[in-house]
Amino acid sequence: MSTVDYEIKNTSELRHAEEAMRMGELENMRPLPRISVHAFCESEGLQRVMERCANDRRMSKVSLRITSGGTAAAANMFSSTPTPNLIIIETRANSASLLAELAPLAAVCDPSTKVIIVGYYNDIGLYRDLIRNGISEYMVQPVAMPDIMGAMATIFVDPEAEPLGRSIAFIGAKGGVGASTIAHNCAFGISNLFSTETILADLDLPYGTANIDFDQDPAQGIAEAVFAPERLDEVFLDRLLTKCSEHLSLLAAPSLLDRAYDFEGQAFQPVMDVLQRSAPVTVLDVPHAWSDWTRTVLSSADEVVICAVPDLANLRNTKNMLDALRKIRPNDKVPHLILNQVGMPKRPEISVSDFCEPLEVEPIAIIPFDIALFGNAANSGRMISEVDPKSPTAETFSQISHIVTGRVAIKKSRKGGLLGLLKRK
Repeated sequence: MSTVDYEIKNTSELRHAEEAMRMGELENMRPLPRISVHAFCESEGLQRVMERCANDRRMSKVSLRITSGGTAAAANMFSSTPTPNLIIIETRANSASLLAELAPLAAVCDPSTKVIIVGYYNDIGLYRDLIRNGISEYMVQPVAMPDIMGAMATIFVDPEAEPLGRSIAFIGAKGGVGASTIAHNCAFGISNLFSTETILADLDLPYGTANIDFDQDPAQGIAEAVFAPERLDEVFLDRLLTKCSEHLSLLAAPSLLDRAYDFEGQAFQPVMDVLQRSAPVTVLDVPHAWSDWTRTVLSSADEVVICAVPDLANLRNTKNMLDALRKIRPNDKVPHLILNQVGMPKRPEISVSDFCEPLEVEPIAIIPFDIALFGNAANSGRMISEVDPKSPTAETFSQISHIVTGRVAIKKSRKGGLLGLLKRK
């Protein structure tokens, strides 16, 4: 490899590393509000960046339009149509001509419209002139998706706003794999281990089991929130919650078949918005289904955990779910995987390594089959850490709680590439 090739390779790797670091900053970024954005791109590079922004879950409320062209195209378009909340313009104009180039656009812009300029000249004097003349931000190419979204957040997200809580969605690759049991134990673990106010929301309205697992019989719960979104706020939510422990509250499912539970795609979004404003951590127990509303919930959550048992149907479903979630969450981490009921007597199983190889994902936990431990916990309305706090399974749930809340880095063991920090039988 020549010196030039080596330098180009290193520069490319450095840019990828820098973007990866900036992508990490997006994890804590609040979703953008309901605004309209129109981007005018002169290069294919910026157009690809804007298309990536359009597919990000934090932009779900944003109406984004992308047009080829620069300042002249923007001025021409808005001479006859109202301007959006934000205009993003790419221009190759230099310091001497940029302000003059922007004059026709300024003549047709609404006073409330914000403008971000993406240019090619790293000139502090130009930057000051643009800011002085009402431009919201000037960015120098090459820009990455985190740069653009960070700039939009700076303009439209209130820095004084209360921080949003973290949402963690658990879903099973197949019915009966124990995803709800895992979600409930993790919610209990998070609330106890970190003394953090946690809300467990059971989204399986007809068949939810969170009320049974915590030995509760609430009169109200998530149904009242979903079917009356116009009443939903923090005060109303507080009336619907049931206290399970010092730091854990339950938004229970009715578990009744007195009506059909058919929901539109955005039906649970108001509930999730209020939950994130109400507690530092929300655990979402998502039923095994694939519909508009479950896709929306999974695409909106900060973390997704897929629970599976090691058989062929689970392998197929897990692969399909991972592929689908990678598409609808292109700028987020790959969902976590938990293998449950491993080592069930007399049941043929796929080995852990063979199960994970085609998925290209390693499990964050392997939970052994233990019918006595889980059966006793379920029948007594208690969690695993209450029934047998010193068991390896209780320790595994503790480690899962650390991982999904970001309180511990995932480590690979030297043997087999699986997590060495999780104890298992």
